[in-house]
Amino acid sequence: MNSFTRAIFIAVVCCSFVPFTKEQYTPDWTSLDSRPLPAWYDESKIGIFIHWGVFSVPSISSEWMWWSWKGNDPSSEVVAFINKNYPPDWTYADFAAQFHAEFYNPNEWVDIFAASGAKYIVLTSKHHEGFTMWPSKYSFNWNAMDVGPKRDLLGDLANAIRNRTNLVFGLYHSMFEWFHPLFLEDKQNGFKTQLFPDMKTLPELKEIVESYKPSVVFSDGDWDAPDTYWNSTGFLAWLYNESPVKDTVVVNDRWGTGMECHHGGYYTCGDRYNPGHLLTHKWENCFTIDKHSWGFLRTSNVDDYLTIQEILGQVIITVSTGGNVLINVGPTSYGKIAPIYEERLRQMGAWLKVNGEGIYSSIPWKYQNDTTNPHIWYTSSKDNQTVYASLLVWPNNTTEILLGAPVSSSNTTVTLLGSNVGPLNWRSASESGGIIIDVSNIEAYSLASDWAWIFKLQNITPKQINK
Repeated sequence: MNSFTRAIFIAVVCCSFVPFTKEQYTPDWTSLDSRPLPAWYDESKIGIFIHWGVFSVPSISSEWMWWSWKGNDPSSEVVAFINKNYPPDWTYADFAAQFHAEFYNPNEWVDIFAASGAKYIVLTSKHHEGFTMWPSKYSFNWNAMDVGPKRDLLGDLANAIRNRTNLVFGLYHSMFEWFHPLFLEDKQNGFKTQLFPDMKTLPELKEIVESYKPSVVFSDGDWDAPDTYWNSTGFLAWLYNESPVKDTVVVNDRWGTGMECHHGGYYTCGDRYNPGHLLTHKWENCFTIDKHSWGFLRTSNVDDYLTIQEILGQVIITVSTGGNVLINVGPTSYGKIAPIYEERLRQMGAWLKVNGEGIYSSIPWKYQNDTTNPHIWYTSSKDNQTVYASLLVWPNNTTEILLGAPVSSSNTTVTLLGSNVGPLNWRSASESGGIIIDVSNIEAYSLASDWAWIFKLQNITPKQINK
């Protein structure tokens, strides 16, 4: 591509991100950060993350396997595994030919996701390996239509979600690629040139938005270069002003070096981020069911997966402190969601059918964690008329549960979501506040939840903090 042709290409693709009307968002963080977050996102609370790609074929080490094999500091364990199990001339591209997805049934996937109680999903459209899960015009012979599955994996999932569920469809996209020559050239130039974002990243982002209309754009792989290199503000101004999802789309905070926890629609602040306290900005805790990897691992044992109790703990604490959860599963290269992932998701869905009232559309209460009982976390209804107290651990051999933060009144009522016992007896713990709930009439057969329990408290106020 000569310099004139490249100039025309950049003008057509990149400058189209710049807004032109007066009342639109401008390509700067002050303007972009002023955009209200679409309400659907906060109300949803729970999403499913899906890490799937060529890395699912070797399924060792992690989704970073290629970098662990050929990066700047190779893993001796990964190198030894490849040397032992593959021919001497084997390349990472050879794995793509083995990515068959022969049992991939997107209807089956979305039925599992719907049963989980999640409200949105985010699929890796392209990870750092650069392989696109759709037939991208900008990834010749390194996409799911040209190599491996020979089908539009992304489009098939989007169609299944929209045809069978009310789930919101979203996409993850890596801004950089480990070994792309244009990215490496820009890096060599100290990111003073923008060959890679102009000719790869930005055209791809616009392509997936216009073709598949995701209502979540989860950016990643941004950390090597500043947001000015990526033209992040230009893309986001186009996304918010002109794109087909301008009214519904939400984005995260990974748009260049130093952007995390500072700019974007919602903050992730890093993987598995869960501060345990209230944040003033909407945030998301994206975490993996497999404790060690986002992609599927053949080497994982049962103890390497979070239990349903651990998952629900993440959900409850995150929602109590104002966040959403994005819970990751890693499908196999042959297109199946492993039974242990399916079991965890269906268990969560069963729990949410009983307890979703205290999770969906809730807001944080004045207290997030109880002042006395560390196993209690609170949410509130939007009108502040109802408070939900989530109990992570049911105490052994007790007939009473103490809550330190609520202050009762003569009209206070307490029920346990899913229980057939009815209103529970209670009494004040002290003149300054707190209530003691009598659970002596609740037996195992009357508990609809097996792992965490939510008490519904009405006509209470928060305990005042003495200054």
